[in-house]
Amino acid sequence: MRIKVLVISDYREFVSPRPEAELFIGLQKAGLDITIMTYPDAAWTPYFKKAGIRVIESHPVKKFHKPSIKMIRKELEKGGYHILHLFNSKASSNGIPAAKKLSVKVLLYRGYAGNVHWYDPAQYLKYLHPRVDKIWCITNEIEETIRKNSLLIKHKGVTILKGHDPQWYSHVQPVSSLEQYGIPADAFTVICMANVRPMKGIPYLLKATHHLAPGLPIHFLFAGKGFDKKHIQELISSSPYKNNIHCIGYVAEPLSLVAASQVFVLPSIKGEGLSKSTMEAMSLGIPPIVTDIPGNKELVIPEQSGLMVQAKNASALAKAIFYLYENADLRKTIGQRAKEHMRTDLNISVTIQKMKELYAKLAGSTTS
Repeated sequence: MRIKVLVISDYREFVSPRPEAELFIGLQKAGLDITIMTYPDAAWTPYFKKAGIRVIESHPVKKFHKPSIKMIRKELEKGGYHILHLFNSKASSNGIPAAKKLSVKVLLYRGYAGNVHWYDPAQYLKYLHPRVDKIWCITNEIEETIRKNSLLIKHKGVTILKGHDPQWYSHVQPVSSLEQYGIPADAFTVICMANVRPMKGIPYLLKATHHLAPGLPIHFLFAGKGFDKKHIQELISSSPYKNNIHCIGYVAEPLSLVAASQVFVLPSIKGEGLSKSTMEAMSLGIPPIVTDIPGNKELVIPEQSGLMVQAKNASALAKAIFYLYENADLRKTIGQRAKEHMRTDLNISVTIQKMKELYAKLAGSTTS
């Protein structure tokens, strides 16, 4: 039996959804029959079609949209699908009711921990909906969140890490110079790719500069939105390294900047799944410094493929940065181990195989 899967997700961007898109290309090549429902002119549509995936260029435009529900149900009825895989709120709010009383198995996606509560009525329209058969959780902590809140229904979470492939980044070359951003050629560059949001812990990284010895040639490169906010600007202005802090805003293709840096830092205090930016840095062989929050613990092996410090601890961040600044050989070793960790333990091929097994299990219960 060839397993038929209908996926509803957003593939308009190329970079952000790549692990997910490559998963379905891999599953199609592995013998599954994948159909993807996404927005017209999505960046990934040509790649899907090249892989033999049928693409329906129509994505729900809003939640609980009757025409979208009707469209999805019509496709389910005529397509004979075993699995309906839904990846976002618009997809799930329309896909779940579209599957009502059909034999298709409904699979949701959850990419971060928190914000699922058994007492929240809205969750019974999504993750805790009785029509949902399984929830793909990309970390064990996310699955545990689902488990703890499955008080009134059967627990449906299943953990499959969402892998990458270092080969995706084999073409990435470091920028020839960071001097265009005010960073000297001989500087030790610490890069952080994150938008300013409470969960990202940016203030703790800025406060870490107070715990470094003065005058070191360490520069901080921040790529992301929100660094013009008042409280962030005040932290930068008060930093003894204020002249070494460079905020360049959103960058569409930041990997050449990561490749040109010596260390990657993600100071998050909560809410991470498997951080894509950290996985990209590791795939490039750049040693990461991350905090000891769920998600990160499943991504970085402390002292092997990166350094892990206590969350909300500026002093610990500074100590880790200085440790790697002082030890060039260790930086190289950790970077190499990080890349190897991505190649072996967190590779997309593992994700493809485990997802294929999950689909087969669900499809088997559909046809039995």
